[in-house]
Amino acid sequence: MVRSLPVLALALGVLFAVQAQPDWLSPEGTQRVEVNGYPITYQETGSGEPLVLVHGSLNDYRIWYAQVPEFARKYRVITMSLRHYYPEKWDGKGDDFSVSQHATDVAALIKQLGLDKVHLLGHSRGGAVVLMVAKEHPELIRTLVLEDASGMESLLPDTLESRKMATETKELVAELRRNLADGNVEKAAQEFTDGLGGPGTWAKRSPAQRQILLDNMGTGVDSGERGNITCADISKFDVPVLTLTGERSPMRYAEAFAAAHRCNAAAPAPIVIPNAAHAMNRENPEPFNKAVLEFLSEH
Repeated sequence: MVRSLPVLALALGVLFAVQAQPDWLSPEGTQRVEVNGYPITYQETGSGEPLVLVHGSLNDYRIWYAQVPEFARKYRVITMSLRHYYPEKWDGKGDDFSVSQHATDVAALIKQLGLDKVHLLGHSRGGAVVLMVAKEHPELIRTLVLEDASGMESLLPDTLESRKMATETKELVAELRRNLADGNVEKAAQEFTDGLGGPGTWAKRSPAQRQILLDNMGTGVDSGERGNITCADISKFDVPVLTLTGERSPMRYAEAFAAAHRCNAAAPAPIVIPNAAHAMNRENPEPFNKAVLEFLSEH
C-alpha cells in the first residue's frame, strides 16, 4: 500500500491537470497563457515596441483584422480575448467578469509576456479596461490610445443631456440582456449594434463580422459597470494620450473626452474618423490606422 501512494498521487495530479484544462480549443494561429488562473487566448504579430489592443463588448481578438497587418509592420502587436470571450463559449456563470478583473488580467499578461512598457489601445468597454490599467499600473504604459472609450461617465456634468446619455446606455444594455434572456440571440446582436452604430448597421455587417458578435453573446450578461474613472485619476496620467471617435458615434464618447481634457490638458480633443460610427476601426480603417500610427511614431 505504501508503495502505491506515489502512483496514486501521480494519477490524481494528472486527473486534476486534465480537469483544469479549458473545454475549448485554441484557434489556429493563436497562443494561450494562464493569467490569474484563466487561459488567455492571444495572437502575436510583428516585432518592435509592443502594442496591445483590447477589444470592446461582444468582440474578441479577431476584431482587429484591419489593424494588425498595418500595425505589425513596425510594432509587436498583441491582440487578446478578454476573460470569458471567444474562444470560450461562456454560460454567464461566475463572479469574475468585470472591468476590474479584465484590467488585472491585461496587466498580468503584459508582465507575463515580459513586454515592459506598452502602447495600450482600448475600444469602447475595452477603453474602460485600459483606463483602469493606466490607473492601477502606470509603470506599464508607454502611450494610451482611447477609441470611443467607456469608463469616464462620472466625468460628465449632471445635466439633462448627460442624464439622457446615461439612460440611453443603460437601456441599451438592459435591452440586450432581455433579448438574451428570451433566447433572441440575433435580435440582441442586431439591436445592440444598431444602438451604437445607428439604424441599419447590423445589416451592413459582413457574415464574418456578425459571427464575431454571435460568438460572444454569452458575455451580454455584462452588468454595465465600467470602472468609474474619476477626474482625479485622469489628472495623474502623465503619458501621451490619443483619443478617437467616429463621425456618427454616440455623442457621449466625445462628451467624455471633452470632460477628460478639462481634468488633464494632456488628454486632447478626439480625432474624428469620417464616414464611421462606433466601430470606426473596421468601418473606415484607413484614416483610423493612419491616426494611430502617426501618434505612435511621435512617442
